[in-house]
This record gives sequence, C-alpha cells and structure tokens, in this order.
Amino acid sequence: MVPVIALALVRDDPILSFFAAAVFSVAMVTDYLDGFFARKLHIESDLGKLLDPLADKFLIVTVLIMLIQLGRVPAWMVAVIVGRELAVTGLRSIAAEKHIVIPADWLGKYKTAFQCVALIPLLVHHPIPLPVLSRLQFQEAGEFFLWVAMFFSIWSGVEYFVGYARAGS
Repeated sequence: MVPVIALALVRDDPILSFFAAAVFSVAMVTDYLDGFFARKLHIESDLGKLLDPLADKFLIVTVLIMLIQLGRVPAWMVAVIVGRELAVTGLRSIAAEKHIVIPADWLGKYKTAFQCVALIPLLVHHPIPLPVLSRLQFQEAGEFFLWVAMFFSIWSGVEYFVGYARAGS
C-alpha cells in the first residue's frame, strides 16, 4: 500500500490525493477486519501479533513522513509521534526480555484510531468539487485530529513507561 500512496502523493494533485486517501482507508479497514476476525475465530498467531502492529506503525509513520514534504504536517509533530513509537517499541522489547508483559491498552488504540482519522483528511487535503462537500476543510480537520492523536501518543507513551516501572519494582 505504501508505494501506491507514495506514487499518488508525488504530485500535489487533488484527484491523486483523494486516491491516496482511499487506498489508505482501504488498508486501515482491511487491517481492522483482519484483526477482528483473527480474534473472533481464534486464529491469531505469534508472528501475526508481532508483524501486525509493526505494519500499522510502518504505514502510518511513512504516510506522516511523506506529508511533511507536501507541507501538510509539521515535522516536529511527526518527530514526536515517531519518537514515541520507537521508545515504546524499545521498551516493550526490553520488558519482554525480562518476562514483563506490557499489554496494549485503550490509550494506544485511541492513538492509532486518531492517527488514522487524521491522516485521511490530510491525504485528501484539497477541496472536493461537489457542492455538498466543498465547504469541508480537510486540512484543518486533519490537523485537529493529528493534535488529538499526538495527545494520545504522549499520554499512552507515558503510561507504557509507568507500567514498566511498576512491573519492574
């Protein structure tokens, strides 16, 4: 999915931006359904539990980085979000070596959801030439949800480190 989104964003074109948002949306919906059915049908695998969150992070972070170049997101916000992802992933690896399990909680799920909700309008960015949708300000909506996502990123990151400190003592 990342190469398709990247190609669509090479030019700052309204149609290609909408296409990139559609591809990203399909990726997120199919990822959600994959996880939902894996849990419901009890067909989860250890490899899937490892790779699925990494694939989600890779897609979201890559799209965020691509949007910096287009001037749709500030680089410092992406740095905060990426820094949190790296710190938490590293912490979970260290915890796993010590047989400490730090499960994902609702804050992390909110973080991911708001990141996805932010990225869709940030990908669209341009006004849609339909009378009903022409008043929607996609960029502003995306920026708002990116602030919310960053809030949950920081909060959940702090919670992971607090959880690790409690479990280690």
